[in-house]
Amino acid sequence: MTNSLFVGLTVNTCKPEALFPSCDRNSCAGDFGRDRVRTINLRGECPIPSTLTSAPVGIVLAQIGTPAAPDAASVRAYLRRFLSDRRIIDYSPLLWQPLLRGIILRTRPRRSARLYRSIWTEAGSPLLIHSEAQRSGLQQRLGPGYRVVLGLAYSSPGMEEAMAKLEEAGVRRILVMPLFPQYSSTTTASVYDAACFAALGRSGRRSPAAKRFIPALRLAEAYPSDPGYLAAMEASLERTIASLKEEPDFYLLTFHGIPKRYAESGDPYPGQCELTSRLLAGRMGWEPGRWQLSYQSRFGPETWLGPSTAETLAGLPKRGFRRPLVFSPGLVTDCLETLHELAAEGAEQFASGGGDPQALTVAPCLNDCPEWLDSLADRIRSETLGWIEDRVPCEGVAGGAGLEDAGSGRDRQKLEAGSPGEAAGRPRESGGGG
Repeated sequence: MTNSLFVGLTVNTCKPEALFPSCDRNSCAGDFGRDRVRTINLRGECPIPSTLTSAPVGIVLAQIGTPAAPDAASVRAYLRRFLSDRRIIDYSPLLWQPLLRGIILRTRPRRSARLYRSIWTEAGSPLLIHSEAQRSGLQQRLGPGYRVVLGLAYSSPGMEEAMAKLEEAGVRRILVMPLFPQYSSTTTASVYDAACFAALGRSGRRSPAAKRFIPALRLAEAYPSDPGYLAAMEASLERTIASLKEEPDFYLLTFHGIPKRYAESGDPYPGQCELTSRLLAGRMGWEPGRWQLSYQSRFGPETWLGPSTAETLAGLPKRGFRRPLVFSPGLVTDCLETLHELAAEGAEQFASGGGDPQALTVAPCLNDCPEWLDSLADRIRSETLGWIEDRVPCEGVAGGAGLEDAGSGRDRQKLEAGSPGEAAGRPRESGGGG
């Protein structure tokens, strides 16, 4: 439908039964029609307030996942799913699967299970504990208009379970919120895939659809330069630095690496990591030469993004730095990477170059720090505009007025003109029915 069609609409034709003649105001079809009208008003057409619906907006906090237990069998099950995703490893399955099943899954799980046991708590996986705390904190901040659930791509609670919870709550509009500030096809796109397949009722690209009703979906964009995210990291780092006897003399910002080939073929990840690092260093007032970006967690024989975190830590003593602080802006929950790879292995790497391992500080991730949850709640509200924000309703709705009351004059001019900037600024959506 074009804008000109809606400019000529009268107050009466804004009613759902006018736009959708089959709608009965007292039927389910009528409810569906009114919901359809509400989704139209992004361009200023019939501004019926979405808050009239009793169903909350669903929020899926999307993470990669964690083994169910720190034993070889659980780690093997997790790695089988994780390393079979072609977003993660894009080799031909004919070549990769025999190697994965014949060698990697026979040897790696035992070693990885020992590492997981070193960080496991009585309550379970640190990543799952912190993610649940984030979910709970966001639910408190967002209130009853939202239903926040946790969805993991490769473990429990899985995306299918998350979508089922929202469906049981009557949710018809869902925002998928990746807990990855910097976009990568290996993380953000992976959880997009898992969430979309689950919402569609499909277990994979070729599986048959199992659901008749598909909720409206929005996929939240990456947020590497979000002011709230940067402010939360600044506050968290300042608390860590204030707790130390001596101020660090060097700051290392480390991100999970990806194969260099992925970046060269279009993955924007390194540019977003660099952007976050520059902005954070500026907020912290770090002088050039006193901080650096690096990449960790290399896997396989390919060339990965550099410089390497391990090599950087080993080289710091030779550069005269004795009290480095390491922080991972791309990981918002502490997990195996921060608690073992950076804290334990990082200390060994620093010591291998002549440094004192006790002098290395690994700052905690944002986890459930209040500044971070406040900023994430604000971002969720922004991403769900039009779904939860009050609008001036049409005649026939309580408190209603006509189309002429929708927004300011300047806003109406933009909407009637079909501003390309307005359209480009909307969150990406797929699905329907909401």
